[in-house]
Amino acid sequence: ASARGCVTMERTTAAHGVGGRWLPCLVLLAVLSATPWLLIIHCHRAASVSTPHPSLVTAAPASGREGGSQPRFPSVQEQQVKNLLIASAAGDEVRRSSNVGVTGEDACRGRYLYVHDLPPRFNADILADCRHWYPWMDMCPYLVNGGLGAPLDNADGVFADEGWYATDHFGLDVIFHARVRQYECLTNDSSLAAAVFVPYYAGFDVVRHLWSNNATAKDALPVELVNWLTRRPEWRAMGGRDHFVMSGRTAWDHQRQTDSDSEWGNKLFRLPPVWNMTVLLVEKLPWTDFDFAVPYPTYFHPAKDADVLQWQQRMQGMKREFLFSFAGGERPGDPNSIRHHLIRECGASSFCNLVQCHKSEKNCLVPSTFMRVFQGARFCLQPPGDTYTRRSAFDAILAGCVPVFFHQDSAYRQYRWHLPDDRDTYSVFISEEDVRSGNASSVEETLRQIPPEVAERMTETVIGLIPRLVYADPRSKLQTLRDAVDFTVEAVIDRVSKLRKEMDHGASAREHLTQTATKVSSKIKTDY
Repeated sequence: ASARGCVTMERTTAAHGVGGRWLPCLVLLAVLSATPWLLIIHCHRAASVSTPHPSLVTAAPASGREGGSQPRFPSVQEQQVKNLLIASAAGDEVRRSSNVGVTGEDACRGRYLYVHDLPPRFNADILADCRHWYPWMDMCPYLVNGGLGAPLDNADGVFADEGWYATDHFGLDVIFHARVRQYECLTNDSSLAAAVFVPYYAGFDVVRHLWSNNATAKDALPVELVNWLTRRPEWRAMGGRDHFVMSGRTAWDHQRQTDSDSEWGNKLFRLPPVWNMTVLLVEKLPWTDFDFAVPYPTYFHPAKDADVLQWQQRMQGMKREFLFSFAGGERPGDPNSIRHHLIRECGASSFCNLVQCHKSEKNCLVPSTFMRVFQGARFCLQPPGDTYTRRSAFDAILAGCVPVFFHQDSAYRQYRWHLPDDRDTYSVFISEEDVRSGNASSVEETLRQIPPEVAERMTETVIGLIPRLVYADPRSKLQTLRDAVDFTVEAVIDRVSKLRKEMDHGASAREHLTQTATKVSSKIKTDY
């Protein structure tokens, strides 16, 4: 453009009889020609100083379509998984910016992440077995599009046209790893790292053996991982206290108490080195302090800020015709479950919209079914199911529906990094003991006692939480908004920073005690 401008200037001056002055233009063209080479030399030198750390997982192609046709299951998905594994084996190095400003100040200081280059048996090889994880279904289709799954059809108009995927609620292992690869402050120098990420697919590993009667097979990779990590120099720096790992399952799948072949899960949580790490799961144990809960993945994975803002605006304008709703099934084998009480009350009320799910009911497997119900209700009941937490709670929040919890461990003791401390601003709590005993007011009466203006403020708060609870599309990056991974990484780094200070303080205290003991000993020797 500058060269064209120079030629235009010469033509213009000649047309006006001024004459051509080519020397300035020649100088300009010379500078423009040299600039790309200078940039190449600069980038080459920068790359030689800070080589990107190899990544183990790459985002799969953006679509499951082939030649514009509809996806063919399972061949297309399997090919995408193969592409994912090929790219993983090749290293697929990630470009990392220096994050050093004009003034020389490092914007990433205190925020660097180091990602372990694990052997593929801890992640990529696990993905290769996706067809056999469950005895009754093929999970490979859920790994496409960077772990998001296939795009959802928006024929019913419940979703937005883009950014919605058939994401498995236990599929966070790949999504989280892919999002970490986008982190702006990655380093291949572990001495600079504020935290160290271990990309072991713990959730996908354990699910391969949940229906197995072989305890040795269940525990094989967790034991191998601990042995591999504890021999690394990165581990020795803080004894693993700066390390964190992700499992897309609940903690109950990782805390088998005995070595019985028939007992559920593996013993990841029984391995002492793991206690030093920060373990991320969709549901933590109530009595441990090294594991932390992060939101379940929903179906919404925005690629840009506008996707989030437009969805929030849409949910703010929803007409909520029902006071409350419930989507779920009974737990007839669980004597402590209150679901049958809620189903009975909701079904008998004209203020409640009920979607009752049975084992043979495929309607509840269609995301648009319950998302439409959530969008039309002010409050959404979220009782415990197989465990304390539910993905449904995050689907409800995504729909702008205020969650109603019945157990402290369904949210308040779980998602402290992502939900407000003041639970009354975004949720309603009704004790399940009160529901079970029938001594308190009914759920409907409790909700009707909430003033409309208060309920409206709660709805606004819930809609405002959406950005920090969703996982952005790992193949892109939000511009200004922070998603669930951003909040998680920030919280992990803050936790590690506090642990590091405690260790430094302890070391200083021990050194002080040693020096004091030496002085006392010397004095005793002098006196005697």
